[in-house]
Amino acid sequence: MTDEKGIIKFNCKWIRKAPLKKELIKELNFWRDKMYRKKLIGVYANRIGYGNISIRHKKDQFIISGSATGKHKKLSARHYTTATSFNLAKNSLTAEGPIVASSESLTHAVIYKYDKKINAVIHVHDKRLWKKLFTKVPATKKNIEYGTPAMAKEMVRLFRETDLARKKILVMKGHKEGIIAFGKDLAEAGEVILNALR
Repeated sequence: MTDEKGIIKFNCKWIRKAPLKKELIKELNFWRDKMYRKKLIGVYANRIGYGNISIRHKKDQFIISGSATGKHKKLSARHYTTATSFNLAKNSLTAEGPIVASSESLTHAVIYKYDKKINAVIHVHDKRLWKKLFTKVPATKKNIEYGTPAMAKEMVRLFRETDLARKKILVMKGHKEGIIAFGKDLAEAGEVILNALR
């Protein structure tokens, strides 16, 4: 699939299933609400949504907010899906749930695969913070587009060549305003972003 307006760029095998149990998304919604209130997740004037959030679920799966959910002030169980497998070489991901997985799902998948201690990933947008962090934290190359295998591979490069594992936050130079943070849980990932804002 393609994207220039918030549409998925990878091949997503979507298996429509019933929404997840509410207790599985309680903490996701707590942190998603915080990011939304600060306009770090939301929707632009042109109606293109931005930002996503995920947590590790089971061994090699993760629960992630669905595509185009930035426009919703509050999310319910029908706005999350479970990524059950991915294949970077084939630019594909399988998701099960009531909604198609976010366009950044491959990037989240690689982060979880690279470090088993990471259990939460948050992708936000903020122009001022993006500019502030541009030279202070690890950053992807300018020619790397979001939602692509190249962006997912950039995560591996940054883990290997920079202090990303310690800083837990990165700037996406080729994805204006895009920032990714992660942690051992959502509280750590969220605080990394909030601390950067202070």
